[in-house]
Amino acid sequence: MSTPKAPDPAKLLISVFMKEQQVFEDIFDRLEQIAGPCDIISKWLDFDFTDYYYKEMGSPLYRRLIAFKPLIDQDMLADIKLATNDLEKSCLSGGNRQVNIDPGYLLASRFVLATGKEYSHRIYIGKNIYADLTLMYTKQGFKTLEWTYPDYASDAVTGFLEKVRNKYLLDLKERKDK
Repeated sequence: MSTPKAPDPAKLLISVFMKEQQVFEDIFDRLEQIAGPCDIISKWLDFDFTDYYYKEMGSPLYRRLIAFKPLIDQDMLADIKLATNDLEKSCLSGGNRQVNIDPGYLLASRFVLATGKEYSHRIYIGKNIYADLTLMYTKQGFKTLEWTYPDYASDAVTGFLEKVRNKYLLDLKERKDK
């Protein structure tokens, strides 16, 4: 028989992509209001893996990834996704999004994104939100899955996630040592 135990807290990450980089500067404080202070932020990354968003947002698109200092309970992800959806809506222009905001969390073993879209590999987590297992971590590093979006499989993103994972493991150890 398995014995239930509380899951480890997670490192919250938020991916933000947009056409106009100034939009990021405009919403950064609001992201920190949702998620707490920033811990690690990526450099600007080109978003050239798909043209899916070009019709709505234009091109070229740019991405930044943000890891936040506070560790979160994993069951907070649905509420965070709803809050970032509201932030996206507040940035609409002519009915089109100016920014796409995707929250997720990182654990030692995986990276998970929140989505409102149901699919076979996504697990319902409440409030009309699903968890998408995006990457798994093995001894060889982050491993993609057949449904991993190409941008999350890129060296730029997995390299950033490696840095965040190292910081997360330190944060987790510090928390357990208290």
